[in-house]
Amino acid sequence: MRLLLVEDDPMIGESVLDLLRSDGYAVDWVKDGEMADLALDDHQTYDLVLLDLGLPKRDGLAVLRKLRARKDRTPVLIATARDALEQRVQGLDMGADDYIVKPYEIDELFARIRALIRRSSGRAEPVYEHLGVSIDPATREVVVDGQAVTLAAREWAILEQLLARPGMVLSRKQLEDKLYSWKDEVSSNAVEVYIHGLRKKLGSHLIQNVRGVGYMIPKAEP
Repeated sequence: MRLLLVEDDPMIGESVLDLLRSDGYAVDWVKDGEMADLALDDHQTYDLVLLDLGLPKRDGLAVLRKLRARKDRTPVLIATARDALEQRVQGLDMGADDYIVKPYEIDELFARIRALIRRSSGRAEPVYEHLGVSIDPATREVVVDGQAVTLAAREWAILEQLLARPGMVLSRKQLEDKLYSWKDEVSSNAVEVYIHGLRKKLGSHLIQNVRGVGYMIPKAEP
């Protein structure tokens, strides 16, 4: 999952960035509203935007307004001060999906992120189950035919992308965009290496290669 963190406070930004990355998210961090606009204009791959409202150069509400004016449905979680009720109401009315009040607990932040991503993918259930494989985004547990399997962080990220979209082919570039932030170095065969690892752990039948296009997990047969 790839997130855009929009936060001008360096202490909060660095802390949240480190915690999100340690939990397996790819995160891009910008510190003002103009940079947020540029990031959202240039990249259509974000699974969620964590948006502070009190930003320099352009406030968060203006960023949100522009995003929704483009019909961009990327989930937006706004972060506001405890006494900023009017801003929270404005943000929700302008198209934000949820809010969190500063200072927030990181467990609550993670839970709200998971809930928004789950809803944006059209799923109500917290655990994904398909073709004998189940994954729990809250605990990162993976079970295959009743047996627990341990995955590396980026193996997990690829599996979550594919399992959430049975029958949809994702290209190597699309998967890379979900795995890496701007500053990460990406080796040319990284996705292939992670797919190989997943096949060894989950079985060679689960992830199919669509020649010249990408990878998919097939839909269940009726």
